[in-house]
Amino acid sequence: MKNNVNNAVKKFASSNNFTIVLFHYDGNVNGWDEFDWSKDVIHITARKQTKWWFAKRFLHPDIVAPYEYIFIWDEDLGVDNFDAEEYIKIVRKHGLEISQPAVDGQGFQWRMTERKRDQEIHKQVQERENWCTSPQLPPCAGFVEIMAPVFTRNAWRCAWHMIQNDLVHGWGLDFNVRRCVEPGHEKMGVVDAQWIKHHAIPTLLNQGQQNENTSSTAIRTRCRLEWKMFDERVAEAEKAYYQLMGIPYPSSNSTNTTN
Repeated sequence: MKNNVNNAVKKFASSNNFTIVLFHYDGNVNGWDEFDWSKDVIHITARKQTKWWFAKRFLHPDIVAPYEYIFIWDEDLGVDNFDAEEYIKIVRKHGLEISQPAVDGQGFQWRMTERKRDQEIHKQVQERENWCTSPQLPPCAGFVEIMAPVFTRNAWRCAWHMIQNDLVHGWGLDFNVRRCVEPGHEKMGVVDAQWIKHHAIPTLLNQGQQNENTSSTAIRTRCRLEWKMFDERVAEAEKAYYQLMGIPYPSSNSTNTTN
């Protein structure tokens, strides 16, 4: 895992245009001193937490307002074919407010985030049958995964407010951040010309107490429960908004699915 993180950090540290923050969930900050860049990045540690827990507490929109783009990335990404500066050029060119690099390789992933080898970016795909209620809604469009999203500062201000203090895994965010940009199917996209690999290393395993079940099955169960809770909260908030504005609430406004 250290080599993975080292490679990713160096992709950004080679430029003077990025500030790098490492979130440590194991408390082992000094373990990174072997890398020259460690003294130049910001280290934040809290044991047994997750990326979105840290992001909610330490990446407040006012704090990151000086930055044009905010990368909220996992630690298990392969970045051999990724160039941060080139990526920024592409998202600016296409006006993407929320984006991610395409994912290349085997294993399950949403078709929206799979790398298309003949395109610079893509904004829409045809998903599996009955997975999308509309071709302009997630996961067919207006969709990026929570493993490697990139937000403009304005989009992040909205997305940050969506993150729930008590729902630490972030499941469900990917289906709803489209609400932060208008229209989502135009201002969200996947960058095929700069791609990553997702190694899917289960780094959350064995992070709990001895009497806690931290198996992959237990973690996935917790993630699905949080997703359900998040959807319910979004639906209630949306209904309240429609009622406040005096607008009839659509009979079906769900865009979520499970796999």
